[in-house]
Amino acid sequence: MSESAAKAKDDPLVVEKKNGNGSKKQKQVSDPSLNMDELRELANLVIEHGFTDFEFENENIRVRLSKMTGVPVSQAAPAAAPAAGAPAPAVATPSPAPVAEPVDEDAGLYKITSPIVGTFYRSPGPDKDAYVSEGSNVSPETTVCIVEAMKLMNEIQAEVSGEVVKIYVENGQPVEYGQPLFGIRK
Repeated sequence: MSESAAKAKDDPLVVEKKNGNGSKKQKQVSDPSLNMDELRELANLVIEHGFTDFEFENENIRVRLSKMTGVPVSQAAPAAAPAAGAPAPAVATPSPAPVAEPVDEDAGLYKITSPIVGTFYRSPGPDKDAYVSEGSNVSPETTVCIVEAMKLMNEIQAEVSGEVVKIYVENGQPVEYGQPLFGIRK
């Protein structure tokens, strides 16, 4: 192997190509990787044109950019393939209609959260009435539920005055620390 052929194999910037007559020709190629400035420029182009996914691949590098959106994107079904030799019909893609922001119906509610991991109970016993239900008025000292943890029954108090407007957990359901149990309108 000649010295130039060995250098061409070791150097990623040099490419050997064979001509039709079998002789080898060396060609200098630019750096096959992207630097951070090029990557930022590519990301800005993707954002500018409104793409949610972009993928670029060549023999030396693969780049995939994906932008998460709050609204799921539906894809149109592909049109039937035109007959051979027939011109392809122009397909107009509809622009997405403005989507109304989802209204948070829990906004403005004080949330009573679970102080521990355990099992949520709405009443002191299976045959007893629930401590509170939707529409009940509570004061800071009102017991709203029990969270059982390691066979200990922990009474949870409202801590605020107001009306119970939402109960987030079903009776007997396991709860996590910090999980909302009730929504109270002050």
